[in-house]
Amino acid sequence: MSLIKTQGGFITRDRGRQPDAYTPDYKTSVKRSPSAALLSFPSSISEETAPMFGHGMLGELDNDLIHNYAAAGESAIGPRIIVHGRVLDENGNGIPNTLVEFWQANAGGRYRHKKESYLAPLDPNFGGCGRTITGEDGSYEFRTVQPGPYPWPNRMNDWRPAHIHFSLFGHGFAQRLITQMYFEGDPHIKLCPIVGVLKSQEAVDALTAPLDMNRTVPMDSRAYKFDMVLRGRRQTYFENRKEGM
Repeated sequence: MSLIKTQGGFITRDRGRQPDAYTPDYKTSVKRSPSAALLSFPSSISEETAPMFGHGMLGELDNDLIHNYAAAGESAIGPRIIVHGRVLDENGNGIPNTLVEFWQANAGGRYRHKKESYLAPLDPNFGGCGRTITGEDGSYEFRTVQPGPYPWPNRMNDWRPAHIHFSLFGHGFAQRLITQMYFEGDPHIKLCPIVGVLKSQEAVDALTAPLDMNRTVPMDSRAYKFDMVLRGRRQTYFENRKEGM
């Protein structure tokens, strides 16, 4: 039996599992990748003692993207889905009271953003963003429509797979991790240069939500399950802070 290395009470992260910063097929990584060795700085007192997030900050429809931007009596257009899962530490324990934000394109693959260049139609009843706070067991859930894939100017004909972006906060806004979730069975996943930076199928699978028929709502919504692991050797790949939260 192999032993898992620990340091300071935490399971150490498997740095070899993380993607390389410089990957020319992902065009913007060429300028974004560092030219010198990375340095890690300890967090400051203000970062560690910021105000806690609470359920009092949430609106009634913050976790319902089908209705939170829609006119009265209307709803967003597209296949309805439920996305649910847990935010976990390196030992599989749920992390309570974590603010989880999410944003996405509409069912046609278009974002509601003034600089959006894709000509797919806007949905007047879909804003594309929401938030929730994890329960005592680290669980979260929200309703939305399945986003569509969209083209992006990387190489001649690259398309992003359908995906939802996630932002997870610790005790304050300075403690933030960002990742994204793909959908099981999407043929664009294996063609995407961003996904291509991942070093194993296991890493791709960790960012891919499987269909969960046990959580579907008959005649209404399918469901997808997506867990996020903050630290350790099985840490979810986050785009900004590789050490984890």
